[in-house]
Amino acid sequence: MKKFTSNLLLVFGAGCAGGLANSIAVWLFGLWGISSAFGVHIAPSLSPAWLYPRIVWGGIWGILFLLPLLKNKIISRAFLFSLGPTLVQLFVVFPFKAHKGMMGMELGTLTPLLVIFFNFVWGIKTACLLKISGKV
Repeated sequence: MKKFTSNLLLVFGAGCAGGLANSIAVWLFGLWGISSAFGVHIAPSLSPAWLYPRIVWGGIWGILFLLPLLKNKIISRAFLFSLGPTLVQLFVVFPFKAHKGMMGMELGTLTPLLVIFFNFVWGIKTACLLKISGKV
């Protein structure tokens, strides 16, 4: 039980760091006009109210890294597990919570592509931290 609890805390913390990395990437893409260059209208301000839930959800999604899939393939594992938050963002959050249409199409045609990329940033950061830890 102690090992499971330790691993749970580890994946949650790594997922939180991934959530922070994802959030900074989204914010920088908006700040630098990269998102708008793709025709996507995502340019959040870096505020605690915007940042906090993203970090916590990053930690919650980090629990996926307890699954013993693709343990020695960091990139594949990061991409596979990033599909969870990507699908929720595209098919739950955008259409039903943010009212931006299915897959966020009201924000721009390439919105799904950027969502996949940003969540992959989360996955890479989380997977790399866990690889460095050597625990999970």
